[in-house]
Order: sequence, then structure tokens, then C-alpha cells
Amino acid sequence: MEIRIGTKQILAVLNVLSWIIFIGLCIETGGILFNTIYAWFKPVVAQYFWNRTDLSALYAKDRGEFLTLALLMLIASAMKTLIFYRIVQLFYQKKFNFSKPFHPDVMRLLFHIAYFCLGAGVFSAWGASYVSWIEKKGLSLPDADQLRIGGADVWFFMAVVLLVIGQVFRKGVELQTENDLTV
Repeated sequence: MEIRIGTKQILAVLNVLSWIIFIGLCIETGGILFNTIYAWFKPVVAQYFWNRTDLSALYAKDRGEFLTLALLMLIASAMKTLIFYRIVQLFYQKKFNFSKPFHPDVMRLLFHIAYFCLGAGVFSAWGASYVSWIEKKGLSLPDADQLRIGGADVWFFMAVVLLVIGQVFRKGVELQTENDLTV
């Protein structure tokens, strides 16, 4: 007996996984935003910021640097959330058609995701370098991975890959449009 898994089943599983990741990223982004605002008014919260990270020493030293780091964390997290928002949107709006895969909306979606990946990479790199700059000043902070701003190189790599795939889709849209006009 042979079990065959079709494209529809794979897409259904990917849809569910995308929703799970999207909801998790929404929770993370909202948690960082809430904790930043709450810590601004109640400094003891900085001791157990997000994901049990202790930013109380940074808060005690300079509230501006604390806010800068929290905003970098927030923006990087928001970019990741927007990536999965666009993926969930693709499944929800059902723009992808297997008979004509090169659709302008799918091409735009690929470019949007690539730009969000690039943004996540930029803000993750900026946040990681900011953490190392603060540590050079003698203040101990959690590492960039624990602050959820590590891995900028992966985001840059994914952005470049998606930009290349987007260019292939752009050419595919042109060829498909030309083919539709000749028929």
C-alpha cells in the first residue's frame, strides 16, 4: 500500500504552520511592545523583560539606550511578523493558481516578503551591533539570540534568494502575459 501526499495536503499543512508561526510572532511582537511601555513606567519590569531577559542594568544606566534596544527588538520582530502576515494572506486570498502560477500578485508578494526579510536583517544586525557596543562600554547584556535579534546573516541570505526568485517570477509573468495575448 502506497501513501500519496498531494499538493493540496502539503499546502494545507503549510497553511496551518504559517498560522501557528504568525500567531506566535504576533504574541512576541505584542509582548515586546507591551513590556517596553510597561517598563518605561515601572522600572522593575526591565528585570524580566521579554523571554526572561534582564535589561534592568541597561535601564538603570540609561533609559534612552534601553528604549533604543527595545525599539530595535520591536522593529525586527515586527518585520518577521509581517513576513508571515503576507504568507497567511497568500493562503487566505487564494491568489496562487496552479494552472497559471506566474501571477502579478504572487510576484508582488515575493518582493514584499524579500523586503521584509531585508528589513529584519538590517534591524537584527543593527540591534546585535548595538548590544556589542553597549557591552564594550562595560555593561553586561544577554546575547543577541536571547534578545531575538541574532541571525541577521540568515535574513540577508533569505532576502537575496527571494529577490532572485521574484525576478524569475517577474520574467514568468511577462512570458505568461505574452502567451495569453497570442492565444
